Amino acid sequence: MIVPSYPIQEVSEALQGLAAQGVYLGTSSWKYPGWQGLLYAPERYQTRGRFSKAKFEKTCLFEYGKVFKTVCLDGGYYQFPTARMLEGIFSHVPSDFRLSLKVTEDITVRRFPALPRYGKRGGAFNERFLDADLFMASFLGPLEPHRDQIGTLIFEFGHFHPGDWERGRDFVEALDTFFSRLPKDWNYSVEVRNESLLQPLYFETLRRHGVAHVFNSWSKMPPVGEQIKLPGSFTGEFATARFLLKPGRTFEQAVEKFQPYTEIKEPNPAVRLALIELLTAPAPPGKSRRRYLYVNNRLEGCALWTIYAAITGLAASAKAGVRGEPDPN
Repeated sequence: MIVPSYPIQEVSEALQGLAAQGVYLGTSSWKYPGWQGLLYAPERYQTRGRFSKAKFEKTCLFEYGKVFKTVCLDGGYYQFPTARMLEGIFSHVPSDFRLSLKVTEDITVRRFPALPRYGKRGGAFNERFLDADLFMASFLGPLEPHRDQIGTLIFEFGHFHPGDWERGRDFVEALDTFFSRLPKDWNYSVEVRNESLLQPLYFETLRRHGVAHVFNSWSKMPPVGEQIKLPGSFTGEFATARFLLKPGRTFEQAVEKFQPYTEIKEPNPAVRLALIELLTAPAPPGKSRRRYLYVNNRLEGCALWTIYAAITGLAASAKAGVRGEPDPN
């Protein structure tokens, strides 16, 4: 298969222009070997004539940061950030780069899944769920030296099942208590995976604390375009969105269908329109236009090309003077 050349310069200039307006558009993670020949120069990651996964994962962020102005560190979900981890990241990117992180699961998991990696904790309720002291000490603490380069901190809550809460209101009240204890000068975002939670009380609670609702494209969530239209859904002084999966598709199905993430295999015009709307829409009254928008490979097959499609659609809309639909090819 011949991989088309990726327009690095065009994308870089467009993303730089957006970042100058406070709009950060990037990908979910960056360590994808399939991006060699697109974003990454394969010869940089050779050792004795063979691809070195260790070298690639340690150094490819340098090339990523020459084009993109932000990335979402999904790995933050699995372990608390450390000084060494963060130094390794920020030493590879320029000073105007913004790192967003998923908050560690020890804070956001209500009940640990019954999976081998959780050991004896599998199936048990998490005693440290929304533990403000743990979050401030073990998550915010290591980030403090890099505060100026931190984008948004994303609290991803997996799909809640019957028995996790008696009422959805109980979860919202837990959020209210948690955020009331946190320092206010960080950009917090909340991502939920239960459509039933998208109610006025949820949005009002986030708004009271200046926390952004994450517009997310996910298996059991309504499309981002629909979430945007919900009254009061822009809750923070900024906006956050993650374009992850086509609604109705599981993560495992997307991995099987799309890896190694070198090309668009299933264009999704509706998702691209929602992304363009978030890129172009003016700020709601009293809010800033600052946005943190992230695209995953498992949405259409390759996040790089999805972003390029949004950029070209954005340019076409601006040229025509109206917001239009991007070319799905």
